[in-house]
Amino acid sequence: MTHPTDIPRDPSRAALPVHLRTALWLAGIGLPVLPLRASKLPVGNCTACSSSKSAGPCQCGDRPHMKFAGPCQCPAPCHGWAAATTDPAVLTSPAWARSWRQAGGVAYHPGGAHLTLVDLDNADAIAWARQALPSTKVVPTTRGEHWIYRGAMQSANNVRPGIDIKSRMAYAVWRGPGNGPITALPDLVRELVVREESTRPLRAEVDSSSPARATWDRSVATGCRHTDTFVQTGLTRGLARVAACREEGAGSTAYGVARFLANQHTTCPGPCGLETLGRQIIDVAVDVGVPEAYAERAVTRGLAAVAVRAS
Repeated sequence: MTHPTDIPRDPSRAALPVHLRTALWLAGIGLPVLPLRASKLPVGNCTACSSSKSAGPCQCGDRPHMKFAGPCQCPAPCHGWAAATTDPAVLTSPAWARSWRQAGGVAYHPGGAHLTLVDLDNADAIAWARQALPSTKVVPTTRGEHWIYRGAMQSANNVRPGIDIKSRMAYAVWRGPGNGPITALPDLVRELVVREESTRPLRAEVDSSSPARATWDRSVATGCRHTDTFVQTGLTRGLARVAACREEGAGSTAYGVARFLANQHTTCPGPCGLETLGRQIIDVAVDVGVPEAYAERAVTRGLAAVAVRAS
């Protein structure tokens, strides 16, 4: 397939939600697509596909092409990137209709179209790419650029400062057609992921033992009504849920955990050390591949979503 240069208008689809119209056109040129919420995250799973409380496949067994391959054939857009499709009958089905009406954007699965996206998140990352990588199609983003290459590979976050690789088992927000021809995936991009995977266990061990990591205790929660055991039990369970999201969903799970923990302290006179609890959630989310800035935003919003006096 070829990455588009412009989006034609189709009068026959004028009555459809705008993001669905975009998705149908992208599917027509070979990009597997899915709806995104206003937060630019995939829609939540239905009850039958909700995640389990431990690492491994969800209750439905996952879809056949996910890491924990399973029999799930859910007609709804569940499981994020794994739901992406080029089938117009699925995209326009009743099971997807509500998601399109509420959608805040469109995402596509690069690996499903045999593409790799190098996500450059800041000016330094862009400067490095211009020096080290062959030119290819460039799509401007709100904070940087997406460089699109022909060829699929393993996805990975933080392969270099400000750089993520999105291809297999990942989704990318559709930001427009971009400029320039798509060129072949260079070996250097593949090597970045190999290097990241070879060093990840060592870095995780060092990070987890670092005295700089935030730890909740009574010294930061002098106004908390709850026992240490109560707080630590809730925190441990929440961190386990985030740590279990090794393929997708860690950011949204971190938001949910932060909101849940904050809600436990709404009747406390405070302070309850919520910032420290939040920092521990962020650290675990980063460990499973969530960009730190994204994890910080998710947790901050989760804490702020509850009207607390115990911060």
